Amino acid sequence: MNLPDTHLNRRDFFGWSVGSVAAMAAFSGCGGIGYRLGEDLGKAPARTFSISLAEWSLHRSLQGGQITNLDFPRVTREVYGLDAVEYVNSFFKDKARDEKYLDQLKKRCDDHEVVSLLIMCDGEGRLGDPDEKARAQAVQNHHRWVDAAKSLGCHSIRVNAASAGSYDEQMKLAADGLTQLTEYGASQGLNVIVENHGGLSSNGAWLAGVMKTVNHPRCGTLPDFGNFNLG
Repeated sequence: MNLPDTHLNRRDFFGWSVGSVAAMAAFSGCGGIGYRLGEDLGKAPARTFSISLAEWSLHRSLQGGQITNLDFPRVTREVYGLDAVEYVNSFFKDKARDEKYLDQLKKRCDDHEVVSLLIMCDGEGRLGDPDEKARAQAVQNHHRWVDAAKSLGCHSIRVNAASAGSYDEQMKLAADGLTQLTEYGASQGLNVIVENHGGLSSNGAWLAGVMKTVNHPRCGTLPDFGNFNLG
């Protein structure tokens, strides 16, 4: 299968990944990774940890019609040799309540021995909306993705903590919406994790404050380390 937005074959991909890990180990002082500077990384050794594939990595192929969301597990296994996936809800937006579709997707994962980890949820309203009714609706909109994630065997949904107002106002509002959603997620055995995805959520101190305010073991973060901005 030709994936126009994918230029690395499996061997190159893992060679690059291992090289990156080795470089990080050299700078961080991590001694348990198992590689030494100067070691020949031409052949990627067996991985000692699992790597998941975020569906957004294939967004050009998905948006261009080369593959569909149902192909994602097979591509993950056959093209990249990986064993875990992270879905993006926009690629099966109208299927959250479609049990037949979700069963089919889960079967494809099972057939390819791929584990579903989470669903990244966008476009469902602001969980920290200043309008109470709009905020409640945003929470309700996310319920279907909690249910879909449970059906697929995921452990979490990833959400955004969008809001408006002052620094403190947004913290309070986002924490309120997240608390409501987390309580529902917890009732289904699911976690709700927040990505630093623009606005004040990209301020680490603010996001940490939101987590402290929510103070729930089922609510956490999914950090994008290149997306923090204090400016």
